[in-house]
This record gives sequence, C-alpha cells and structure tokens, in this order.
Amino acid sequence: MISSMNFWRCRCSKDDAEQSMLYSYNNGFLGFSAKLNSTQAASLAKLNQVITVFKSKSLKLHTTRSWDFLGLAVDNARRTPPPQLAYGSDIVVGIFDTGIWPESESFRETPEAKPIPSSWNGKCVGGEDFDPSVHCNRKLIGARFYLRGFEETYGTIDFTRDPEYRSPRDYLGHGTHTASTAVGSVVRNVSGFFGLGRGTARGGAPLARLAVFKTCWGKDLEGVCTEADILAAFDDAIHDGVHVISASFGYSPPLSPFFESSADIGAFHAAERGISVVFSTGNDGPDPGVVQNVAPWAVSVAASTVDRSFPTRIVIDGSFTLTGQSLISQEITGTLALATTYFNGGVCKWENWMKKLANETIILCFSTLGPVQFIEEAQAAAIRANALALIFAASPTRQLAEEVDMIPTVRVDILHGTRIRNYLARSPTVPMVKIGPSKTVIGETTAPSVAYFSSRGPSSLSPDILKPDITAPGIGILAAWPPRTPPTLLPGDHRSIEWNFQSGTSMSCPHVAGVMALLQSAHPDWSPSAIRSAIMTTAYTRDTSYDLILSGGSMKSTDPFDIGAGHINPLKAMDPGLVYNTRTDDYVLFMCNIGYTDQEIKSMVLHPEPSTTCLPSHSYRTNADFNYPSITIPSLRLTRTIKRTVSNVGPNKNTVYFVDIIRPVGVEVLIWPRILVFSKCQQEHSYYVTFKPTEIFSGRYVFGEIMWTNGLHRVRSPVVVFLSNAGFLASS
Repeated sequence: MISSMNFWRCRCSKDDAEQSMLYSYNNGFLGFSAKLNSTQAASLAKLNQVITVFKSKSLKLHTTRSWDFLGLAVDNARRTPPPQLAYGSDIVVGIFDTGIWPESESFRETPEAKPIPSSWNGKCVGGEDFDPSVHCNRKLIGARFYLRGFEETYGTIDFTRDPEYRSPRDYLGHGTHTASTAVGSVVRNVSGFFGLGRGTARGGAPLARLAVFKTCWGKDLEGVCTEADILAAFDDAIHDGVHVISASFGYSPPLSPFFESSADIGAFHAAERGISVVFSTGNDGPDPGVVQNVAPWAVSVAASTVDRSFPTRIVIDGSFTLTGQSLISQEITGTLALATTYFNGGVCKWENWMKKLANETIILCFSTLGPVQFIEEAQAAAIRANALALIFAASPTRQLAEEVDMIPTVRVDILHGTRIRNYLARSPTVPMVKIGPSKTVIGETTAPSVAYFSSRGPSSLSPDILKPDITAPGIGILAAWPPRTPPTLLPGDHRSIEWNFQSGTSMSCPHVAGVMALLQSAHPDWSPSAIRSAIMTTAYTRDTSYDLILSGGSMKSTDPFDIGAGHINPLKAMDPGLVYNTRTDDYVLFMCNIGYTDQEIKSMVLHPEPSTTCLPSHSYRTNADFNYPSITIPSLRLTRTIKRTVSNVGPNKNTVYFVDIIRPVGVEVLIWPRILVFSKCQQEHSYYVTFKPTEIFSGRYVFGEIMWTNGLHRVRSPVVVFLSNAGFLASS
C-alpha cells in the first residue's frame, strides 16, 4: 500500500494500473492499494511524492452488567436523565469489525429517535441478505463492507468452510457484539444467556447513531482484517462524518513503524479532522512489552473485570460441596472420574485419549498436568471421550469464568481441584456428582482486576508514550449476537441465542468508544486529545474493596503498564476540570523525533503550518515533552526537566489548582509552579517537572503520580520512570 501525492507517475500504463488497483484513498488522505511486484514497489518508493510503500498485512480481532458497574445505570429513579439518555443523538460512532446483525433489538429505531444529523454524508450499501431500505434506519445509519484486500490475500471466500455474507451482515458475531456494547439501544428484560445475566442491555451511548464498516472476515472461524480494507474504511469514515471510531483489531509485536501501519495512518488522519479513535491493546498478556496499537493520536484500551460472578455448586455424594464458576443453565448429574481413567498421564489433551468412552461421566482435569495451556484443549479432549461435563482446575488468575463452553465446564482453583482429587482417591465407590445450575451474583466479587490476557506495556515502538492508556470492562460482556451463529462458533454447536458472553480487549474497546460519544456530545468543542485527557485524568486505580486494582496473571497490584492511567470513570470524565490538549505541532515534533523528514511530515499533515519543520535550527523537545496526560521517562540517568500544559475546562473560570506528588522510588520530583491560577475558561497554564535520580538501580521501572486539585476536581497523571545507573555513577 502506498501513501502518495501522485499515483500516475508509476511507470505503467493506465489500463495496467486500473487492473492492479484495489482501492484509491482520496477523502482523508491521498494514496492507494494495488497489486505490485517488488520491482514496482521499489520504484514507487523512490519517488519524492511518495511517503511510504508497505505490504498489506493481516490483522486479527481481539476477542448487561458492565455499564451499571461504570456508574451509567438507566433504571435508577432520578430527577434528571442520566448522561447516556441525555447525550449522544448527534454523534455517529463507526465500528470497524465483522459487520452487523441488523435485526437485533440493540439496533432498532426507537419512536423518539431524532432525525439523522445533517452532517452525515454516509450511506448503507446493499449486498447478500442486506437490504438498506429494510435494515437501515435512524439508529443504523451507515453500513459498508470491504472485501477486495481480503480476497486478494486469501482468495475468494469458501462459503462451505467459512460461512459469511458478502454484505455488511455479520456472521462471526464479533461486530454485532462490539456495536451493541458501544451504542446499542436500551433493551429491557433481556433474558441473557439461557437465563444468566438477565437485566437491561444497552450500549454506553444508546442514543448515538451507528455506522458499520465491515473490514474483517471469517477465516477458519477467526476474524481476519487486511490493511488495504482497513485503510479504505478509514477513508470512507472520514468522508461520511463519523465522530468516533472503534476498532478492535491489531497484530502482535514486532510492530511496524507508525506510517507503515494502515490503522495508525488512518487514525492519524481521523484525529486531524477531530475524530476520536480507540483501539484494543491486544490479548498477548501478561508478559510485558507486547501492547499493540500504541500511536499517541489514538486511545489504547486494556481489559478488566466487573463485579458480576456466576457461582456454580459442585455436590459430591450429596455431602461434599464446593463452589466453582461456570455458565450452566441446567443441573447436571453424573459419575466423577479422574483424567487418568481416560487420558494417558492424566493429561487432558486430544492426542492423549485412551479410546475409552466417558459416558455419563464428569471428568476432573488439571491445567498443571501436561501442562494444558488452554482450557479449550481439555474441553476438546472431554468431548472426544464423550464426557458429560468437565471440572477444570487451574490458577484462578488465569481463568475466565464467564466463557461460553462447548461442553459444560466448571472452573475451580488448584486448591479446590486438589480437594476433589483427594476425595476421589479415598472414596471406596465411584462418587456421584451434581453440578449447577449457575447463579448470577452481583456485588460480591472484588472488581475491577486486569485480565491476565490483556496486553501490557511498555510500548515497543515509542517507549516514552505510556500504553495502554486506560482499562475498561472486557471480561464476560453480555451483548447482542446473531441467532444463526452458534455461541462458540464451533461445528456441532447448534444453539441459537440473541445475547452472548464474550471476553477480550475487543470488548473493552467499545466501552471506551461509547463514553467518547457521550463526551463528544456533551462537549462538542472538545478535541480528540481533550476527550482522551478527560478519560485518563479522571480514571481510578482502586477496586471495590478500596485496595489497589489487582493484575490478572499474578496476585500483585497493577502498575501503569497494566492499566495505563487506571479504570475508566465515565461520570467523572464528564467534568475533568483540566485537560491536556495535543495540537498538530506536538505531532510534528513527535514525528521529527522518530525520524520523519520535513517533506514526509508536510505530506501527511492536513494544514501544514510554517512551524511544520525538522530543520536543525528548530528547538527540539524529546517525546517525554509530548503534551500527554501521562508522563514517561524511558531512561533517567541525570536530572531531566519536562513540560506539560493544561487548559481550564471546568465550570468555574476563576479557580486555583494545587499539586500533590507521589514520587517514584529513587527519584526526586520537583514541580514549578506548584500553584496554577486560572481566571477564565479555556485558559492555559504550563508547568515543569524535574526528575532527579537519587538511588542506584539497574534497569528498573518505578512509578508515581502527579495530581492537580482545586477541591472539586482531581486531575491525575501517572508517572513512569526507567532508572539507569550509568549517569548516577558518572556523577558520583
């Protein structure tokens, strides 16, 4: 794919070029995607007008109660309507995903729906089993699909292997789920998943309009999205007039440079035009340094839990009782057996089956034997043995209770699994076990905690920008689902449902998109960076027990590499007090510091200013000076000072803010000035932060925070410092 100023300077005929062309990008930026050989691509890359030439990669998807947990309830009696029922009708949210199931109640047009915003320039595109005159309305106002890049990469879709629709209609369910999470209409008395998770379903901004951009397609039951299609969707979304873009896809490190990534290119041009873009961080955790989608002009979201659980009783021989977690809607009774009875070495894997049938039997499996890295391996093995159900014992920090299973599965920790195993060993007869049904319990589980799979920082591409930015609910999210698609997507699963549980950073991403829509509606003059700042500086870092949020995959407290600024707090974000705005000049300096030339920058920036330059005489700032709501010093050897600028967006024009500091261990932190006095709205003040290492550490990250408060607002910025002892030793 090429970002170019002049395609027709390519040394080929016009007919050849048109046959090779997949997409021409003209609305948000100038460029194209085409079928080129290596010689042609190399020739194009040498042209002065060409910014970058790169091969289209394939990205993958990152795959109720959550809005109540976030404080956005719709059923509580109050004199004034809650924010999600007061704002949003003038906002269009674009979902880049697998399409939409338009018949879902989440996307119905309500009687009180206002006319479509006059700023909307988009359309609904028809296709297989999708009729714009029937399926689009004042809620679902846009629907497009992009298939050229996918089929050029993988060939024509094999509908016998990968059920799909050549239209905006969704088969995989992922797009329907994320769309309803972000902007789904209020649907009361939802029966949930076979009776579990009952209640009122809705998105974060239920009045907002929905525009669907189907960029991802089923391949071997996974969602795959090509960069050529993604960039085409960004180009259309900018033209159509969306206000927020939610994209739950990415690829694992090593990460490409920012302007060799279609998602980063598209997000940059969207942000220039005032469109907020939010991405998921990926599901490669809990190892550090694997966070995805790290561009500073977009928001990157981690995944965390909510305070809902599904306790499931296990009763053995009518007297020995334990409790696990599951989504079992009916009671199950059978004999209990150890995995050693049916699998070599007790290792619950497909290839270890001893060809003995486990009819009417519930098998106990341990993740530690083998080991069995994924619960799906044990489930496949149990299905092969024809087991009735599975009890799976694993570390509680790596278990997802709210997962939909192909075979009924109860999750227990190693302690409970060991107790069951010892009971079996002592029992003179074959024990009988009774399981379930599961119950829905709210408020008894400490939350949030960060999901073990949620990708962690630091950023491997720009370590001086903290990523992820924020965390939001992403575990056991109940949302709309295509009834023709089985809940597990697996062959042999013949269940039909309209609401399904899903987990992943894919689910946390649309939560933030919904909040962004509310903020944009409530504050139409705010820039994407102001919205990001409001979300980050009002986030919290303590759970419902008032202790620090725990990091899944361990029993330790989180740090900013797990949760960014913290857990999203929509109500606080509505009135943040101060915001950190980022302007085009900030992005220019950022790009200068990562190696882009004047010509490249001027070609990328929408309205280049005279200051759009990287000349040697220009006063450079490190990327630690980038006016971001968090502060990251990737290598502190000697004393260093950085600058931040805040704008007063609070209700009082006359206000005074005082600073409070939690200093990182081994670092002296000085702030000047320590008091910020504002006398008008939108007034800006800058402050300077000096960091000085005071102790010797060998390659250690330390964390702190800076908080500005005026008695009403608390504007908090996380601080991340990597200490290196080289400078300290040299100056001693």
